[in-house]
Amino acid sequence: MNAPVRAADFVVDAFAATAVRHRAVDVEGVRVFYREAGPADAPTVLLLHGFPSASHMFRNLIPQLAGRYHVVAPDFPGFGLTQAPNGFRYTFDNLAHVVDGFTQAIGLSRYAIYVFDYGAPVGWRLAMAHPERISAIVTQN
Repeated sequence: MNAPVRAADFVVDAFAATAVRHRAVDVEGVRVFYREAGPADAPTVLLLHGFPSASHMFRNLIPQLAGRYHVVAPDFPGFGLTQAPNGFRYTFDNLAHVVDGFTQAIGLSRYAIYVFDYGAPVGWRLAMAHPERISAIVTQN
């Protein structure tokens, strides 16, 4: 006989699916902070923030997407909780290089990118360097 489904069971499961995890990973000497939520086996959405913000700007969006997607939002070097090493050159090429290394470090092989502002030139560079990894592009005007 099947046990009855209780509302409390559903709430716990829904919370677990949308809970945001705060993590960090080393990318060539840059400790990249990122927010992550959703099932790891779901399609991935990489949220790339604008200036002068950080992944914190997606704090309300991440849980809304996490029920259906694996959501990842890194802080760029020098933004949010990712510290840039001394002498870091703040160019879009360098930011894209770090984000590319970040995606590889956490094992992202295919993902959609959400871009605007500073995130756009970073995302375009990722798409040009690895078009096979990009499943979709969402751009905000």
